[in-house]
Amino acid sequence: MNIKEAKEQIKNAMTAYFTKDETGGYAIPVEKQRPVFLMGPPGIGKTAIMEQVASEMGVGLLSYSMTHHTRQSALGLPFIVHKNYGGKEYDVSEYTMSEIISAVYDLMENTGVKEGILFLDEINCVSETLAPIMLQFLQYKVFGRHRVPDGWIIVTAGNPPEYDNSVREFDIVTWDRLKRIDIEPDFTAWKEYAYKAGVHASVLTYLEIKKADFYRIESTVDGKSFVTARGWEDLSQMITLYEKNNIKVDIKLIRQYIQHDRTARSFAAYYDLFNKYRSDYQIDEILSGNASDSIKDRAENAKFDERLSLLGLILDSVTVSAKQVTDGEDMLRETLVMLKEFKLRTHDSDISAEKLMNELIAVKKKELENGKQSSSISVSRQKTLARAISQLENMTALTVGKDGKTAFADIRSRYDSLVSELKISAKTARDKMSNAFIFCNEVYTDGQEMLILVTELTANSHTARFISEFGCKEYYEHNKALLFIDRSKEIMQRLEEFGEI
Repeated sequence: MNIKEAKEQIKNAMTAYFTKDETGGYAIPVEKQRPVFLMGPPGIGKTAIMEQVASEMGVGLLSYSMTHHTRQSALGLPFIVHKNYGGKEYDVSEYTMSEIISAVYDLMENTGVKEGILFLDEINCVSETLAPIMLQFLQYKVFGRHRVPDGWIIVTAGNPPEYDNSVREFDIVTWDRLKRIDIEPDFTAWKEYAYKAGVHASVLTYLEIKKADFYRIESTVDGKSFVTARGWEDLSQMITLYEKNNIKVDIKLIRQYIQHDRTARSFAAYYDLFNKYRSDYQIDEILSGNASDSIKDRAENAKFDERLSLLGLILDSVTVSAKQVTDGEDMLRETLVMLKEFKLRTHDSDISAEKLMNELIAVKKKELENGKQSSSISVSRQKTLARAISQLENMTALTVGKDGKTAFADIRSRYDSLVSELKISAKTARDKMSNAFIFCNEVYTDGQEMLILVTELTANSHTARFISEFGCKEYYEHNKALLFIDRSKEIMQRLEEFGEI
């Protein structure tokens, strides 16, 4: 199955394992819960989907690579205790708590998160001395004499033997204690994640043209030659940062992440071409509705690969605008929750407005810190919380030396101005999207390019959300078969909820 299907299988298993019976205990006792085992090639995204599962289910996540552990760190260190049996004294060896088990308890103590996932990677690559201990752990969830706390579910992962020389073949006894999920590379499934992660448009359009280059591992006379999903995502992040800092992206950088020479050279050539298209086509002019006749003529007569690159550039710009709006909406909604609390407490408390605001900010900061430490909230929500905290800190200046009622009036005014700015940004983003359709309709009348535009706007979580909330007339006209709810009456009212403090 692909990575998306595997994620759903894991979430379903977690839901079942977290289910409690009428007595309040887990319906399947911890020792009877089969650990999930993700079997798949390296760099396919096994760790990434565990982070997504934890944040989406609101539980903790603790990750360990078992190749970094010895028998002592997993089992604990031995020590001698004195015991009396039948009136006789004996020296008995026991073990300190395993580093792994103690880390689970530390996470629970520090964050307050009581349920979570213990993710153990590369368990089929452990040392010979650690292998029997791992088998006991998979069956009984115990390292030494210390068991994984109730509410913590075990997920494991490993690479097939053809990808890793240190892999140990599991016997039937071991496999019969695992819930095995085999994962295969799949560009289409990965692309949904890539949109959410903000993978660079040059990477997405290149792989759309050359899907076979998404994932490959080959044996050569010089060793392994490979390119993985992880490599593409990491390269994308560096491209974005290099561009931001005006550093040239060249083959030397690309080869550091794409360790398959032909693919690295192919992408390097494409990236240079992509930048040329970015310069030549003047995307801002297209999305403002002012594309020149020469740009339209070139687009109309371009080869299909160039057309795909142009569509990628258009989609990237539209996505950036749509994401800015939806991110701003999330931030305002988070801020609104705190401002409602501030208003309520100004009526019921003698605390100064400034002190009250600082207390509310401290609560949000603690929530953010716990979420980061436990991985129970997604990276996108972490950013939303951080931005909301920043806004609240800016608003604190409006509370200095004022009573609660006066301070809230000033804060409300500042908040209303932020809502107005967001409405303007939403209109700008919607106009860009409309102009993208107008351009494609004029240049590629009812061609497959229009189908690609509609399909990608639908597959992209940022643009799909924007359309569902703020609308786009041209999108609906070209995609009437989609089962989207008609929200035309809501478009002008959507942001009004932000004023109801």
